[in-house]
Amino acid sequence: MATTIAAPAIAGEVEILTRQTRATHGVLRRNVEGLTQEDCLNQPQPGGNCLNWVLGHLLCIYDSVLPAVGQEPVLDASALKRYERGSAELHDAGEAKPLSDLLAAWDEAAKRMEAGLGALTAERMDEPAPFSPTNNPKETVRSLLATVAFHQAYHTGQTGLLRRMAGKEGAIK
Repeated sequence: MATTIAAPAIAGEVEILTRQTRATHGVLRRNVEGLTQEDCLNQPQPGGNCLNWVLGHLLCIYDSVLPAVGQEPVLDASALKRYERGSAELHDAGEAKPLSDLLAAWDEAAKRMEAGLGALTAERMDEPAPFSPTNNPKETVRSLLATVAFHQAYHTGQTGLLRRMAGKEGAIK
């Protein structure tokens, strides 16, 4: 992955966000290792979403934020509509994107996020964000990236539990 080359004024912030991006990417990859498409469609009970949805949702979030760091989304927004926040639980296998496609897009999104983070300037970090998942009227690119880092880690943690639901041993020890 790319080395961070951000301006010195924000290098520490970028380093933290880059480490979070790398950790989230690596943990998710470990949690899906050895799982099949069928494994990733197991639904938690009494509610929640399957690993396929969680992975698609993580990708959906990165794709929505990539333009804020000067990068193109990996997939067309319509390709990820099924995985948007608030969408219904994914029960129909026919609605699920193939695990291999989601993982390839996830790898590319993480690569682009890291590249985008490395090119950030202090001025860009202070600019208004293109959207606010928390409906904060004062959302900046900086605060958006902090929220997204938390969001990605939160859902990536869920993938560890969903892996165990699929009958696999935990990947993080």
